[in-house]
Amino acid sequence: MNKQQKYCGYITIVGRPNVGKSTLINEIIGKHISITSKKKNTTKSNILGIKSDEVYQSIYIDTPGVLHNIKSLKIAKNTNVIIFLIDRNIWKKEDEIILNNIKKINIPIIYTINKIDKLLNKSHILSYIDILSKKTNSTEIIPISVKKKQNIISLEKIVQRYLPKNKHVFPKNYITTNSFEFSISEIIRKQSIFFLRDELPSILTVKIELIKYTVKKIYINSIIYVENKRQKKIIVGFKGDMIKKISTSSRYYIEKEINKKVYLLIWVIEKNKKILK
Repeated sequence: MNKQQKYCGYITIVGRPNVGKSTLINEIIGKHISITSKKKNTTKSNILGIKSDEVYQSIYIDTPGVLHNIKSLKIAKNTNVIIFLIDRNIWKKEDEIILNNIKKINIPIIYTINKIDKLLNKSHILSYIDILSKKTNSTEIIPISVKKKQNIISLEKIVQRYLPKNKHVFPKNYITTNSFEFSISEIIRKQSIFFLRDELPSILTVKIELIKYTVKKIYINSIIYVENKRQKKIIVGFKGDMIKKISTSSRYYIEKEINKKVYLLIWVIEKNKKILK
């Protein structure tokens, strides 16, 4: 009896900041593996998300920022298909930069128009698809709304058409290659950005110093690194009120992820300074 044919491949998601790349990968995978925020340039690393069934294994890569540097281009070149995520009918210079770069790679591109739920006149989407088709010489254009979960399954089915015949790279239950430490640090970083809003840049560094497991609880020691005393003062807040909010909220989301009680300790220190323990 012949074994069922397997398909497996890599998909790079590109797009200018804040178009919904991280939200899309989280929705497809069904888990918050990539940090989302309304602030630009929130994603710092190339996040790997894995969606598997009996036949198909789709390995998604969430790229940070605009696809123009050598590292990002190299990642895109080594994938099987690119999802170019666009914000409604808003075309900017950054979109043009991305388009010019990915067209040189000669890899199939799925042009994906996100946030269609925000369009006041839905009929405009058809005219924009026509414009985009002429601009890109592509018929592989799909409108979606990640927020409203519209056409996400259709997008996945289009992706599957480009996956090569291959054995699956990861076990079926894998959803990401991110370590537990990385996932925790991303939760803390996201909550920091959420509470601080525009007071600090989104490029915060969080390091997990210690994870200790007991039967009933997990103890986590972490550090938020800042550039200077002013930033430290903002994160700590008046009498420690801000860092308390960040810590309480981070602990809630970590416990939600692992379904276990967490004791979380966060230090805030300036870069290149040692922490006193």
